[in-house]
Amino acid sequence: MHTTLVKVNVKAEHIDDFIAATRLNHEASVQESGNLRFDVLQMADSPSQFILYEAYRDADAAAAHKKTAHYLAWREAVADWMASPRQGVHYIGLYPEY
Repeated sequence: MHTTLVKVNVKAEHIDDFIAATRLNHEASVQESGNLRFDVLQMADSPSQFILYEAYRDADAAAAHKKTAHYLAWREAVADWMASPRQGVHYIGLYPEY
């Protein structure tokens, strides 16, 4: 399992915009054949901080996600809403086993 945790710091005035755009990306991403999980998390005590938890069957499925129309549209839409560049950290998912 190929897993990525993406840390996103959003400008305060664009939090609602980011949530709406990310919901559309989430809804399409979970329909991808190689997607196992796509969670969107907002920090409880700092609402401009988000984590996207993305789990794909393998690196090829994760790479395919980055070529989809919904991901490309999301990336373009949210670019100016970020207070700092997003940071993705890749992990190998051990459990649960898929």
